[in-house]
Amino acid sequence: MEIRSIYRGARISAFKAREVTREIQGLAAASALDLLAFSPKKAAFLIGKTLKSAIANAENNNNLRVDTLVVKEATVGEGPTMKRSMSRARGSSSMIAKRTSHIRIILTDEIELEKREPRKAATGTKKKPQTATAAAPKAKETKKAAAPAASKPSSEEVAAPTETVEHQAELGGGPGSSPAASKVSSDEDTTNT
Repeated sequence: MEIRSIYRGARISAFKAREVTREIQGLAAASALDLLAFSPKKAAFLIGKTLKSAIANAENNNNLRVDTLVVKEATVGEGPTMKRSMSRARGSSSMIAKRTSHIRIILTDEIELEKREPRKAATGTKKKPQTATAAAPKAKETKKAAAPAASKPSSEEVAAPTETVEHQAELGGGPGSSPAASKVSSDEDTTNT
């Protein structure tokens, strides 16, 4: 049996309310109420009122149990738009559209929800985490491949450090020397010549 409830002229745009009704379609009525209760949107409050009205209609008018009810359909249609104006620059005005909507919820007891069994912890079928012994052969292979390259430096790598040491010696400083010390050494060189 289908039970319906309609909220006409709700002061919210249909676009904003449809976002919430999409979430509750196909849920049990109690689950839909829980979802709406913890949603921070204005539309959730208005849709919740409509859903509570549909549940009350089912209980009082048709003697149905709440735990068998499912939200078959939750739709939002556009209602009349109130037109207001706001003054703008140079004596002109612009229109403000205050939109309304019609919220319709249909509950049914003909659809049965699949009841999920609670998950139980499996005792002997747990997946074992990958141990370090399985990853170790791969690491050894990469070390072997990297070791020959590291043991034989190229001629460019050998020449490069000597050039930097010679360059630092020309500046009058080495590693750990301050710029002031290099300035003093360059002053001394100019006075000697």
